[in-house]
Amino acid sequence: MSEGIRKGLVGVVVDETAISKVDPESNSLLYRGYPVQELAATQPFEAVAHLLWHGELPSADELAELRAEERRHRVLADEVKAVIDLLPTSAHPMDEVRTAVSALGARVLGGVSAVDAGGTREENLARAIRLFAALPAVVAYGQRRRRGLEAIPPRDDLDYAANLLWMTFGEEFDPVVVDAFNRSMILYAEHSFNASTFTARVVTSTLSDLYSAVTAAIGALKGPLHGGANEAVLDIFEEIGDASRVPAWLDEALAAKRKIMGFGHRVYKRGDSRVPTMRKALETLAEHYDRPDVLELYTTLEDEFVSRKGIYPNLDYPSGPAYSLIGFDTLTFTPLFVAARVTGWTAHIMEQAASNALIRPLSAYVGPDERHVEGYVPDETDREIAERPEESA
Repeated sequence: MSEGIRKGLVGVVVDETAISKVDPESNSLLYRGYPVQELAATQPFEAVAHLLWHGELPSADELAELRAEERRHRVLADEVKAVIDLLPTSAHPMDEVRTAVSALGARVLGGVSAVDAGGTREENLARAIRLFAALPAVVAYGQRRRRGLEAIPPRDDLDYAANLLWMTFGEEFDPVVVDAFNRSMILYAEHSFNASTFTARVVTSTLSDLYSAVTAAIGALKGPLHGGANEAVLDIFEEIGDASRVPAWLDEALAAKRKIMGFGHRVYKRGDSRVPTMRKALETLAEHYDRPDVLELYTTLEDEFVSRKGIYPNLDYPSGPAYSLIGFDTLTFTPLFVAARVTGWTAHIMEQAASNALIRPLSAYVGPDERHVEGYVPDETDREIAERPEESA
């Protein structure tokens, strides 16, 4: 590899952000300075969305205003539902979500020129709230459609987390379940310049629109090295089946050099700071649903893997079994990630647009030296361009 190249941009600082960071001293993920575990323990998801978009937690009036605006846009438009219905039920739910966001954007931006589609901060904040409001309907309908069930209309008397559960299952859940789910949404809301967020910022840097940036981010999140890891954790649990089988299964997996999803993180060196909060939520759910077997399998695999490899779980490890206990299909896990991360993505989109520079890195070319097509004769234009002096900065 050429000298100076940082494959995967490892260690490369490309810009500034005021939205989030991992504090190396406390190993805590901070949203606008607040440790995420504190936010998850004390705040509704709507308050954290306000924090990411505006920089401060909302007052009571500001929270009420955001909730009222979000609830006005919860109903999934018939045109968007029709677009989703064109997709086969065998399609991955992330394809549904990506397509739905694109359709939502086309409806909002109809008649707006490409030059003007980037929008002002006020316009993008309104678009962010509309997406935030619509995504639960998209995610819930996706799971119900695959089960052969009709869509359930939203309720404007339920908070964000409770309404998403209502639209998916058609029932009101015990407060301990809603609280665990709300905490998971907060933990997934934002994580600095991760792959999908950086993708959204790259698209925004071209002066494209918010919906295009979010659609691209969803494509990045679909990959198993990013958002798809929580699905893979459940696949692993189902493959193992029982805690007693963990040692033998891990022997075989490590011998085959399999990547064990749900462990390790490029940013955290002492373990993902979000895991203890999500682990507590999983423990609450396992007790509520009387499923000690899930917690036993979780703990046994974690202990075995950490003792052998010294690599700790990331957030996807406890969130997968937690979502399964609630009743979500495994394929719905990553769309739930989207419903949470749209808040962080849109905060970054607005931050990028406020101080924009086109993101256009260089590459080190390692192909053949210049060569020419046999029989080609350069004309005067070719020679003129080749002889021009370099442009000044």
